[in-house]
Amino acid sequence: MSDPRAAGEKEVPVIFLHGVERHYRQGDETLYILKGAELAVWAGQSVALVAPSGAGKSTLLHLAGLLEHPDRGDVYIDGRGTASLPDADITGLRRKEIGFVYQSHHLLPEFSALENVMMPQMIHGLARPEARLRAGELLGYLGLRDRLSHRPAELSGGEQQRVAIARAVANAPRILLADEPTGNLDPHTADHVFSALEQLVRASGLATIVATHNMDIAARMDRRVTLREGLVVEMT
Repeated sequence: MSDPRAAGEKEVPVIFLHGVERHYRQGDETLYILKGAELAVWAGQSVALVAPSGAGKSTLLHLAGLLEHPDRGDVYIDGRGTASLPDADITGLRRKEIGFVYQSHHLLPEFSALENVMMPQMIHGLARPEARLRAGELLGYLGLRDRLSHRPAELSGGEQQRVAIARAVANAPRILLADEPTGNLDPHTADHVFSALEQLVRASGLATIVATHNMDIAARMDRRVTLREGLVVEMT
Protein backbone atom coordinates (compact mmCIF):
# COMPACT_ATOMS: atom_id res chain seq x y z
CA MET A 1 0.00 0.00 0.00
CA SER A 2 1.30 3.47 -0.84
CA ASP A 3 1.52 5.84 2.09
CA PRO A 4 -1.85 7.69 2.22
CA ARG A 5 -0.16 10.55 4.06
CA ALA A 6 1.83 11.35 0.91
CA ALA A 7 1.35 14.60 -0.93
CA GLY A 8 -1.57 14.61 -3.30
CA GLU A 9 -3.97 12.62 -1.15
CA LYS A 10 -7.27 14.47 -0.82
CA GLU A 11 -7.96 13.16 2.66
CA VAL A 12 -5.85 11.70 5.42
CA PRO A 13 -7.22 8.41 6.80
CA VAL A 14 -8.59 8.57 10.32
CA ILE A 15 -6.44 5.57 11.21
CA PHE A 16 -3.42 4.23 9.37
CA LEU A 17 -1.34 1.24 10.44
CA HIS A 18 1.97 1.70 8.65
CA GLY A 19 4.47 -1.15 8.47
CA VAL A 20 3.46 -2.53 11.86
CA GLU A 21 5.27 -5.58 13.19
CA ARG A 22 4.44 -7.59 16.29
CA HIS A 23 6.13 -10.66 17.67
CA TYR A 24 6.12 -12.63 20.90
CA ARG A 25 8.60 -14.89 22.59
CA GLN A 26 7.66 -18.54 23.07
CA GLY A 27 10.46 -20.15 25.01
CA ASP A 28 13.55 -19.92 22.82
CA GLU A 29 11.55 -19.08 19.71
CA THR A 30 10.14 -15.82 18.36
CA LEU A 31 6.60 -15.98 17.01
CA TYR A 32 5.96 -13.33 14.36
CA ILE A 33 2.30 -12.29 14.15
CA LEU A 34 2.43 -9.17 11.97
CA LYS A 35 5.26 -8.48 9.53
CA GLY A 36 4.93 -4.95 8.21
CA ALA A 37 1.14 -4.84 8.00
CA GLU A 38 -0.55 -1.83 6.37
CA LEU A 39 -4.16 -0.74 6.79
CA ALA A 40 -5.78 2.67 6.23
CA VAL A 41 -9.41 3.44 7.08
CA TRP A 42 -11.16 6.69 6.23
CA ALA A 43 -14.06 8.49 7.93
CA GLY A 44 -17.37 6.73 7.38
CA GLN A 45 -15.69 3.60 6.03
CA SER A 46 -16.28 0.11 7.43
CA VAL A 47 -13.69 -2.64 7.07
CA ALA A 48 -14.31 -6.32 7.82
CA LEU A 49 -11.26 -8.17 9.12
CA VAL A 50 -11.81 -11.83 8.23
CA ALA A 51 -9.17 -14.40 9.17
CA PRO A 52 -8.94 -17.75 10.97
CA SER A 53 -8.29 -17.95 14.70
CA GLY A 54 -4.65 -17.42 15.51
CA ALA A 55 -3.93 -15.33 12.41
CA GLY A 56 -3.53 -12.14 14.41
CA LYS A 57 -6.94 -10.40 14.24
CA SER A 58 -6.97 -9.49 17.93
CA THR A 59 -3.34 -8.36 17.78
CA LEU A 60 -4.11 -6.03 14.89
CA LEU A 61 -7.14 -4.61 16.72
CA HIS A 62 -5.06 -4.10 19.89
CA LEU A 63 -2.46 -2.18 17.88
CA ALA A 64 -5.14 -0.15 16.11
CA GLY A 65 -6.73 0.62 19.48
CA LEU A 66 -3.39 1.69 21.01
CA LEU A 67 -3.66 -1.08 23.59
CA GLU A 68 -0.31 -2.49 22.45
CA HIS A 69 2.78 -0.91 20.93
CA PRO A 70 4.09 -2.27 17.61
CA ASP A 71 7.63 -3.64 17.66
CA ARG A 72 8.21 -1.72 14.45
CA GLY A 73 6.12 0.66 12.37
CA ASP A 74 3.57 3.15 13.61
CA VAL A 75 -0.14 3.77 14.08
CA TYR A 76 -1.29 7.16 12.79
CA ILE A 77 -4.45 8.83 14.09
CA ASP A 78 -5.54 11.68 11.81
CA GLY A 79 -2.04 11.74 10.34
CA ARG A 80 -0.32 11.91 13.72
CA GLY A 81 2.12 9.15 14.60
CA THR A 82 1.73 7.57 18.02
CA ALA A 83 4.88 5.44 18.35
CA SER A 84 6.89 8.17 20.06
CA LEU A 85 4.10 9.54 22.25
CA PRO A 86 4.30 9.21 26.06
CA ASP A 87 1.96 6.63 27.59
CA ALA A 88 -0.21 9.38 29.12
CA ASP A 89 -0.78 10.95 25.70
CA ILE A 90 -1.59 7.57 24.16
CA THR A 91 -4.11 6.87 26.93
CA GLY A 92 -5.74 10.24 26.36
CA LEU A 93 -5.86 9.70 22.60
CA ARG A 94 -7.38 6.25 23.04
CA ARG A 95 -10.08 7.55 25.40
CA LYS A 96 -10.95 10.45 23.11
CA GLU A 97 -10.75 8.92 19.66
CA ILE A 98 -11.43 5.17 19.94
CA GLY A 99 -14.47 3.13 20.94
CA PHE A 100 -14.38 -0.64 21.52
CA VAL A 101 -17.05 -3.32 21.19
CA TYR A 102 -16.23 -6.88 22.21
CA GLN A 103 -17.90 -10.26 21.76
CA SER A 104 -18.97 -10.13 25.41
CA HIS A 105 -20.74 -6.91 26.28
CA HIS A 106 -18.98 -6.31 29.65
CA LEU A 107 -21.84 -4.16 30.95
CA LEU A 108 -21.86 -3.26 34.63
CA PRO A 109 -24.61 -5.51 36.06
CA GLU A 110 -25.66 -3.21 38.91
CA PHE A 111 -26.41 -0.27 36.60
CA SER A 112 -29.24 0.31 34.16
CA ALA A 113 -28.75 0.52 30.39
CA LEU A 114 -28.92 4.31 30.64
CA GLU A 115 -26.36 4.42 33.47
CA ASN A 116 -23.99 2.10 31.59
CA VAL A 117 -23.92 4.56 28.69
CA MET A 118 -23.70 7.59 30.99
CA MET A 119 -20.69 6.21 32.86
CA PRO A 120 -17.93 6.76 30.25
CA GLN A 121 -19.22 10.24 29.55
CA MET A 122 -19.09 11.24 33.21
CA ILE A 123 -15.61 9.76 33.57
CA HIS A 124 -14.69 11.91 30.57
CA GLY A 125 -15.90 14.98 32.48
CA LEU A 126 -19.40 15.53 31.10
CA ALA A 127 -22.00 16.71 33.62
CA ARG A 128 -24.63 14.17 34.64
CA PRO A 129 -27.61 15.90 32.93
CA GLU A 130 -25.77 16.12 29.60
CA ALA A 131 -24.55 12.53 29.91
CA ARG A 132 -28.09 11.35 30.63
CA LEU A 133 -29.45 13.23 27.61
CA ARG A 134 -26.87 11.83 25.18
CA ALA A 135 -27.19 8.30 26.59
CA GLY A 136 -30.95 8.42 26.13
CA GLU A 137 -30.59 9.69 22.57
CA LEU A 138 -28.10 6.96 21.65
CA LEU A 139 -30.16 4.17 23.16
CA GLY A 140 -33.29 5.51 21.51
CA TYR A 141 -31.49 5.61 18.17
CA LEU A 142 -30.55 1.95 18.65
CA GLY A 143 -34.16 0.99 19.39
CA LEU A 144 -33.90 0.74 23.17
CA ARG A 145 -36.02 3.70 24.25
CA ASP A 146 -38.25 1.37 26.31
CA ARG A 147 -35.27 -0.33 28.00
CA LEU A 148 -33.45 2.64 29.55
CA SER A 149 -34.10 1.63 33.16
CA HIS A 150 -33.48 -2.10 32.64
CA ARG A 151 -30.36 -3.71 34.06
CA PRO A 152 -28.31 -6.06 31.84
CA ALA A 153 -29.87 -9.20 33.36
CA GLU A 154 -33.28 -7.91 32.25
CA LEU A 155 -32.17 -7.46 28.63
CA SER A 156 -31.82 -9.97 25.83
CA GLY A 157 -28.38 -10.74 24.39
CA GLY A 158 -29.03 -8.52 21.38
CA GLU A 159 -30.25 -5.67 23.58
CA GLN A 160 -27.19 -5.96 25.79
CA GLN A 161 -24.90 -5.74 22.77
CA ARG A 162 -26.73 -2.66 21.49
CA VAL A 163 -26.16 -1.04 24.89
CA ALA A 164 -22.48 -1.94 24.55
CA ILE A 165 -22.41 -0.26 21.13
CA ALA A 166 -24.02 2.87 22.55
CA ARG A 167 -21.46 2.90 25.36
CA ALA A 168 -18.60 2.53 22.86
CA VAL A 169 -19.65 5.65 20.94
CA ALA A 170 -20.89 7.67 23.93
CA ASN A 171 -17.87 9.98 23.90
CA ALA A 172 -18.13 10.54 20.13
CA PRO A 173 -14.94 8.75 19.06
CA ARG A 174 -13.77 8.88 15.45
CA ILE A 175 -12.73 5.21 15.36
CA LEU A 176 -14.78 2.13 16.27
CA LEU A 177 -13.10 -1.25 16.73
CA ALA A 178 -15.24 -4.35 17.18
CA ASP A 179 -13.99 -7.87 17.92
CA GLU A 180 -16.62 -10.46 16.91
CA PRO A 181 -19.46 -8.18 18.13
CA THR A 182 -22.16 -10.66 17.05
CA GLY A 183 -20.25 -13.86 17.83
CA ASN A 184 -22.42 -14.82 20.80
CA LEU A 185 -25.74 -14.13 19.06
CA ASP A 186 -28.07 -16.25 16.94
CA PRO A 187 -28.21 -15.34 13.22
CA HIS A 188 -31.44 -13.32 13.44
CA THR A 189 -30.28 -11.33 16.46
CA ALA A 190 -26.82 -10.88 14.96
CA ASP A 191 -28.36 -9.39 11.83
CA HIS A 192 -30.47 -7.00 13.92
CA VAL A 193 -27.51 -5.89 16.03
CA PHE A 194 -25.26 -5.40 13.01
CA SER A 195 -27.94 -3.37 11.24
CA ALA A 196 -28.01 -1.03 14.24
CA LEU A 197 -24.22 -0.82 14.23
CA GLU A 198 -24.14 -0.21 10.48
CA GLN A 199 -26.68 2.60 10.75
CA LEU A 200 -24.72 4.26 13.54
CA VAL A 201 -21.44 4.04 11.62
CA ARG A 202 -23.00 5.72 8.57
CA ALA A 203 -24.69 8.45 10.60
CA SER A 204 -21.62 9.22 12.72
CA GLY A 205 -18.93 8.99 10.04
CA LEU A 206 -16.92 6.51 12.08
CA ALA A 207 -13.85 4.74 10.71
CA THR A 208 -14.70 1.16 11.65
CA ILE A 209 -12.81 -2.13 11.76
CA VAL A 210 -14.83 -5.24 12.63
CA ALA A 211 -13.15 -8.60 13.17
CA THR A 212 -15.68 -11.27 12.24
CA HIS A 213 -16.09 -14.86 11.06
CA ASN A 214 -19.55 -14.04 9.72
CA MET A 215 -19.20 -13.72 5.94
CA ASP A 216 -22.76 -12.42 5.54
CA ILE A 217 -21.90 -9.50 7.82
CA ALA A 218 -18.52 -9.00 6.15
CA ALA A 219 -20.22 -8.76 2.75
CA ARG A 220 -22.25 -5.77 3.95
CA MET A 221 -19.16 -3.72 4.80
CA ASP A 222 -17.28 -1.36 2.48
CA ARG A 223 -14.10 -3.43 2.38
CA ARG A 224 -12.98 -6.88 3.39
CA VAL A 225 -9.40 -7.68 4.37
CA THR A 226 -7.64 -10.75 5.71
CA LEU A 227 -4.28 -11.55 7.28
CA ARG A 228 -1.86 -13.62 5.27
CA GLU A 229 1.70 -14.33 6.41
CA GLY A 230 1.61 -11.34 8.74
CA LEU A 231 0.31 -8.89 6.12
CA VAL A 232 -3.08 -7.27 5.58
CA VAL A 233 -4.47 -8.38 2.21
CA GLU A 234 -7.55 -6.98 0.47
CA MET A 235 -10.22 -9.56 -0.36
CA THR A 236 -12.21 -9.44 -3.59
